[in-house]
Amino acid sequence: MNTTLDLFEAATVSLTRPASIKDRLADAYRNYLAYVDEEDLPADVCEEFRALTDTLTRTPPGFRGDNALRATVRKMSSDDAAAAASAVVRMFGAVSRASMSATADAGSSAAKSVTNVVPLHMAKA
Repeated sequence: MNTTLDLFEAATVSLTRPASIKDRLADAYRNYLAYVDEEDLPADVCEEFRALTDTLTRTPPGFRGDNALRATVRKMSSDDAAAAASAVVRMFGAVSRASMSATADAGSSAAKSVTNVVPLHMAKA
Protein backbone atom coordinates (compact mmCIF):
# COMPACT_ATOMS: atom_id res chain seq x y z
CA MET A 1 0.00 0.00 0.00
CA ASN A 2 1.88 3.00 -1.21
CA THR A 3 -0.43 5.43 -2.95
CA THR A 4 -2.65 8.09 -1.51
CA LEU A 5 -5.64 6.36 -3.09
CA ASP A 6 -4.68 3.07 -1.42
CA LEU A 7 -4.40 4.79 1.95
CA PHE A 8 -7.80 6.44 1.64
CA GLU A 9 -9.38 3.20 0.44
CA ALA A 10 -7.97 1.28 3.42
CA ALA A 11 -9.10 4.03 5.81
CA THR A 12 -12.60 3.92 4.35
CA VAL A 13 -12.75 0.15 4.66
CA SER A 14 -11.49 0.47 8.23
CA LEU A 15 -14.46 2.73 8.97
CA THR A 16 -16.84 -0.12 8.08
CA ARG A 17 -15.68 -2.67 10.61
CA PRO A 18 -17.83 -3.53 13.65
CA ALA A 19 -16.66 -1.22 16.44
CA SER A 20 -17.63 2.13 17.88
CA ILE A 21 -17.35 5.06 15.48
CA LYS A 22 -14.65 6.59 17.65
CA ASP A 23 -12.55 3.42 17.57
CA ARG A 24 -13.01 3.05 13.80
CA LEU A 25 -12.07 6.68 13.19
CA ALA A 26 -8.97 6.49 15.39
CA ASP A 27 -7.92 3.26 13.66
CA ALA A 28 -8.43 4.74 10.18
CA TYR A 29 -6.35 7.80 11.00
CA ARG A 30 -3.60 6.04 12.96
CA ASN A 31 -3.06 3.19 10.50
CA TYR A 32 -3.66 4.90 7.17
CA LEU A 33 -4.41 8.62 7.04
CA ALA A 34 -1.43 9.60 9.17
CA TYR A 35 0.75 8.35 6.29
CA VAL A 36 -0.88 10.51 3.62
CA ASP A 37 1.45 13.12 2.17
CA GLU A 38 -0.48 16.35 1.62
CA GLU A 39 1.58 17.06 -1.49
CA ASP A 40 0.02 14.01 -3.14
CA LEU A 41 -3.54 15.21 -2.57
CA PRO A 42 -5.64 16.99 -5.19
CA ALA A 43 -5.82 20.72 -4.48
CA ASP A 44 -9.51 20.57 -3.58
CA VAL A 45 -8.85 17.94 -0.89
CA CYS A 46 -5.81 19.50 0.83
CA GLU A 47 -7.69 21.97 3.00
CA GLU A 48 -10.29 19.42 4.10
CA PHE A 49 -7.54 16.92 4.94
CA ARG A 50 -5.68 19.55 6.99
CA ALA A 51 -8.90 20.37 8.81
CA LEU A 52 -9.50 16.68 9.53
CA THR A 53 -5.97 16.25 10.86
CA ASP A 54 -6.39 19.31 13.08
CA THR A 55 -9.78 18.05 14.26
CA LEU A 56 -8.36 14.65 15.20
CA THR A 57 -5.18 15.83 16.91
CA ARG A 58 -6.10 19.10 18.64
CA THR A 59 -6.28 17.83 22.23
CA PRO A 60 -2.93 17.41 23.97
CA PRO A 61 -2.23 14.03 25.57
CA GLY A 62 -3.72 13.80 29.05
CA PHE A 63 -1.45 11.22 30.63
CA ARG A 64 1.65 9.12 30.08
CA GLY A 65 1.29 6.77 27.12
CA ASP A 66 -1.50 8.87 25.63
CA ASN A 67 -1.27 10.76 22.34
CA ALA A 68 -3.14 13.64 20.73
CA LEU A 69 -5.26 11.35 18.53
CA ARG A 70 -6.49 9.20 21.41
CA ALA A 71 -7.07 12.21 23.66
CA THR A 72 -9.02 14.05 20.96
CA VAL A 73 -11.16 11.11 19.87
CA ARG A 74 -11.92 10.25 23.49
CA LYS A 75 -13.35 13.76 24.02
CA MET A 76 -15.33 13.82 20.74
CA SER A 77 -19.06 13.21 20.63
CA SER A 78 -20.29 10.33 18.50
CA ASP A 79 -21.84 12.87 16.13
CA ASP A 80 -18.49 14.67 15.73
CA ALA A 81 -16.76 11.36 15.07
CA ALA A 82 -19.41 10.42 12.50
CA ALA A 83 -18.92 13.78 10.76
CA ALA A 84 -15.16 13.20 10.63
CA ALA A 85 -15.71 9.69 9.24
CA SER A 86 -17.99 11.14 6.56
CA ALA A 87 -15.23 13.58 5.63
CA VAL A 88 -12.85 10.64 5.13
CA VAL A 89 -15.31 8.97 2.77
CA ARG A 90 -15.85 12.23 0.83
CA MET A 91 -12.09 12.71 0.48
CA PHE A 92 -11.70 9.10 -0.69
CA GLY A 93 -14.23 9.83 -3.44
CA ALA A 94 -12.41 13.02 -4.46
CA VAL A 95 -9.01 11.31 -4.49
CA SER A 96 -10.47 8.43 -6.49
CA ARG A 97 -12.02 10.78 -9.07
CA ALA A 98 -8.76 12.73 -9.36
CA SER A 99 -6.82 9.50 -9.84
CA MET A 100 -9.22 8.33 -12.56
CA SER A 101 -9.01 11.72 -14.27
CA ALA A 102 -5.21 11.69 -14.19
CA THR A 103 -5.18 8.18 -15.65
CA ALA A 104 -7.59 9.20 -18.40
CA ASP A 105 -5.54 12.32 -19.18
CA ALA A 106 -2.35 10.27 -19.37
CA GLY A 107 -4.09 7.78 -21.64
CA SER A 108 -5.36 10.46 -23.99
CA SER A 109 -1.90 12.09 -24.09
CA ALA A 110 -0.38 8.75 -25.01
CA ALA A 111 -3.04 8.23 -27.65
CA LYS A 112 -2.34 11.68 -29.09
CA SER A 113 1.37 10.91 -29.25
CA VAL A 114 0.75 7.65 -31.02
CA THR A 115 -1.64 9.18 -33.52
CA ASN A 116 0.87 11.94 -34.22
CA VAL A 117 3.60 9.42 -34.94
CA VAL A 118 1.56 7.24 -37.27
CA PRO A 119 0.78 9.96 -39.86
CA LEU A 120 4.47 11.01 -39.96
CA HIS A 121 5.51 7.41 -40.51
CA MET A 122 2.96 6.94 -43.26
CA ALA A 123 3.97 10.21 -44.92
CA LYS A 124 7.56 8.96 -45.33
CA ALA A 125 6.45 5.71 -47.01
